[in-house]
Amino acid sequence: MKLKLSALACASMLALSQQTFADLSSTVNLTTDYTFNGVSQTQNDPALQASLDYGFDNGWYVGTWASNVDFGSGDDTNLEWDFYTGKFMQLTDKVSLDTGIAYYTYHGDEDVSRDYDYPEAYAKLGYSSGLGESEVNGWYSWDYFGTGGNHHILMLAHTFQVAEGHNVRFSVDRSTSTNKDDYNWDDKKSYNHYRVEYMTSLNGFDFNIAAENTNLDWDTADERIVLSVARTFSF
Repeated sequence: MKLKLSALACASMLALSQQTFADLSSTVNLTTDYTFNGVSQTQNDPALQASLDYGFDNGWYVGTWASNVDFGSGDDTNLEWDFYTGKFMQLTDKVSLDTGIAYYTYHGDEDVSRDYDYPEAYAKLGYSSGLGESEVNGWYSWDYFGTGGNHHILMLAHTFQVAEGHNVRFSVDRSTSTNKDDYNWDDKKSYNHYRVEYMTSLNGFDFNIAAENTNLDWDTADERIVLSVARTFSF
């Protein structure tokens, strides 16, 4: 089981809103590949994803998010369904903080899917300037992918506007398992992921094209281009 799990990527929210949600909202996203930290969760195949979020005036929010997944032959897990709650705080005109906790659940294979469920805490520190939005993001789980191992991710990112309605984002992150016996990446404690993406909107749809790569020697974690289109609905 440990060897099997070491070939799977964790599933975590890459980023939450930098501002409070407008009451109740839902986003539907179609992507050519569901990747997290550069590792495909769908065996390099497309994914359909959706979220439902509710934000309060004081900055607190709750939400849920789901996507199809595919962990390879011998595992019939086909759905990831996550739940999260947190609080967004605008500390100064330039500095914001988003903290919360998420719980990831998996479904489709009655023998193994529930074993993957795990909690995770997260925090994002944002800084706005004339050069764009800089971020320091962190995630920590004390039962990573249900293995009982501790795992953390650190991401640095920067988004800037190249023209009105057109943005580019660069990010680099490092995933680390503190106990390699519980969870490892090709028998290593850590791996790195690099990503650059272009974002724009048209007629109410959000478009994203990203190029990414990792230093893992996996077919599901090599260099790739990911395209996605999303639509957000407010109620």
